[in-house]
Amino acid sequence: MDKLVIIPTYNERENIPSILQAVFNLPGEFHVLVVDDGSPDHTADLVKELMLVYPDKLFLEERKGKLGLGTAYIHGFRWALTKGYSFIFEMDADFSHNPTDLLRLYESCKSGGADVAVGSRYVKGGGVVNWPILRVLLSKGASLYTRLLTGMSVMDPTAGFVCYKASVLQAMNLDAIRFVGYAFQIEMKYAAWKLGYVVHEVPILFQDRTLGASKMNKGIIKEGVVGVWRLRNYAATAHYGSKHS
Repeated sequence: MDKLVIIPTYNERENIPSILQAVFNLPGEFHVLVVDDGSPDHTADLVKELMLVYPDKLFLEERKGKLGLGTAYIHGFRWALTKGYSFIFEMDADFSHNPTDLLRLYESCKSGGADVAVGSRYVKGGGVVNWPILRVLLSKGASLYTRLLTGMSVMDPTAGFVCYKASVLQAMNLDAIRFVGYAFQIEMKYAAWKLGYVVHEVPILFQDRTLGASKMNKGIIKEGVVGVWRLRNYAATAHYGSKHS
């Protein structure tokens, strides 16, 4: 077992069959863990049906209620580590992340010298599709704000398309990751960077979802803005773990 893609879901019934098929059609045998937060549209029930189609490659963890993106990923990280996967990915269910880019993230960690590979919108060759200009400016502003406050050089710190070597997650104290929404992605990259791991950015084109409803809301944006300021202060005393040699 080499590669596991973690896909958190909340009301993604429209997207989940297609995204799973796209991942399983890739060369190199990716496995997928869906972490579903009690979707009212019964996403989990559909995943259970699809597990019969993709035996030993598709897995499901169900949680009761909408508990947040960050805790869904941490739940998935712990599951993946107990199963012995070597490369662990974060990816959205809505095709905003192109599944074929999983191959480039994997190669960056497998043979490109990265410990963490980030699918980046804001390095040369990356970009966004079908975004209103206000959202682009908000996102780029958040990235600049994060870099200025944390000192971290990652151009797209809020990116949610990521590959981690298992050794990074094993070394990281996941209990110290305290943000659950927008700021979770920043904190994970910051923790890896603080521990001395190599973070590479791989250019991707991010395309806004065409099916289902966006999870972005004012509370998530507020956590991103206020959270980065708190993160800088919190990180001074947080024990994020110790790097494995």
